[in-house]
Amino acid sequence: MTVCKATFSGMIFRAPEKRFTQNNIPITSFTLQVDGNDDLLVRVISMGKTAETVENSLSKKDRIVVEGRLKTAVVKDENGSEKRIMELDLASFEKISGSSTSDNEPKEITKFAEEDFSDDLIGEEEIPF
Repeated sequence: MTVCKATFSGMIFRAPEKRFTQNNIPITSFTLQVDGNDDLLVRVISMGKTAETVENSLSKKDRIVVEGRLKTAVVKDENGSEKRIMELDLASFEKISGSSTSDNEPKEITKFAEEDFSDDLIGEEEIPF
């Protein structure tokens, strides 16, 4: 269920990981630890060309700002109980700091065009996360 458009800043807690759907569409996800709330983790998901850019540009412990559509999802933990988590469908990101940038470099916002994957029939069972 999509909730709203959201913007978060924080540190990448779990490095971007790229996988592919059965239709060979790349999907990259990473976990963002939100600034100001060490207990709040958001799974950030990108698809298509965006997934390639995320995988090549970001790494663990980079500080970034992300923007996209916020959704809730249900996952099962190791005990089998269901938990609700937040996921963000990535629309744009800005790298604030990290291993490959210096504080003197100008910051660049990376925005992505809206990609419509409805024709590719990506079902919940196809997402490899």
